[in-house]
Amino acid sequence: MNASQSAAAPPAGPGDPVRATLEAPLSLRERKKLKTRQAIRREAYRLIAAQGYENTTVDQIAAAAEVSPSTFFRYFATKEDLVLSDEYDPAMIEALLARPTGEPFLRSCREALVGLIRQLQEQEREELLVRMRLTMDVPALRARLIDPGNEPQRLYLTVLTRRAGVREPTFAMRITAAAIGAATTETVLRWAEGGGSEEIADLVDRSFAILESGFADV
Repeated sequence: MNASQSAAAPPAGPGDPVRATLEAPLSLRERKKLKTRQAIRREAYRLIAAQGYENTTVDQIAAAAEVSPSTFFRYFATKEDLVLSDEYDPAMIEALLARPTGEPFLRSCREALVGLIRQLQEQEREELLVRMRLTMDVPALRARLIDPGNEPQRLYLTVLTRRAGVREPTFAMRITAAAIGAATTETVLRWAEGGGSEEIADLVDRSFAILESGFADV
């Protein structure tokens, strides 16, 4: 999110931790890091569009972004992470932890995730669509996304254990995190397969409605 977008947005209210997190002022160092990360991604997507994912190397991406390969790896552990990772996990975790303590976790996730997506979709929609299309088309990326230990599942498991105040997740927590992670992954892939024609926030909301219903309509 750039400075102009932040200035144009309404001020965050006391009950809106997602917006508060996203609009928190960045230090000069943080702004430089974000600018570099965005430049690396932008050049990577440009090169991939021109010559394909497999034919695009880290060295090429680094050169195009005017950074060294070692700098690339400070921001992205692998080339796959450039596509699969984003900067919004901290906002999602904070939003989930700010939900009422006694609220069912599925409801907390539904409210927090749909709210975050609605706030981000105007600025990030096209980039997310590019990322998800690449994920569908590149076997290595798709395999990482559907891996049982993928980022969404780890995020939900982190929040579940912190909410419960325990060090190790229970079996029920692991099943819950796995179900939510799989559902959200399938949702974004469905959205990308449709070329982004559907509203992604509405699709996510429908996914959680299915989970909350206990698959009653299946």
